[in-house]
Amino acid sequence: MIIDSLTNIGKYVALNPLFQDVVDYIRNNDLASKPEGKDVIKGDDLFANFVVTKGKTKEEAKLETHDKMIDIQIPISGVETMGYTPRVDLEEQSYNAEKDITFYDGLAQQYVTIYPGMFVIFFPEDGHAPAISNAEKLKKVIFKVKR
Repeated sequence: MIIDSLTNIGKYVALNPLFQDVVDYIRNNDLASKPEGKDVIKGDDLFANFVVTKGKTKEEAKLETHDKMIDIQIPISGVETMGYTPRVDLEEQSYNAEKDITFYDGLAQQYVTIYPGMFVIFFPEDGHAPAISNAEKLKKVIFKVKR
């Protein structure tokens, strides 16, 4: 897991060949004006999901992992707390290959708060529980990047 300011996102392009495309997309688009929905950038290898969701409690937010994709999550409006547990500490559960997701029971080991102007990268090794907030509406973008 990586947490940083959006001004530093370019420092991470060496971690995956598609990260430069994410940086270019962020620089060339007004994320706040994008409507909800999927924006395909490079086919199934890279796309952006713009979502508006209601904040959840820690108990409502389910830990999840992805096998094929890396998440780069960026809050656009609202402050969001995200739970984190290393995947090695999670009890094995059934994987949904069609949706590339595994859900886990229980609370996260740690929590971090992300503000607009920041980002977090979750790799397949990172269990994460997003959208923890008291906000009625959280707008965010989740870049799905093939690992």
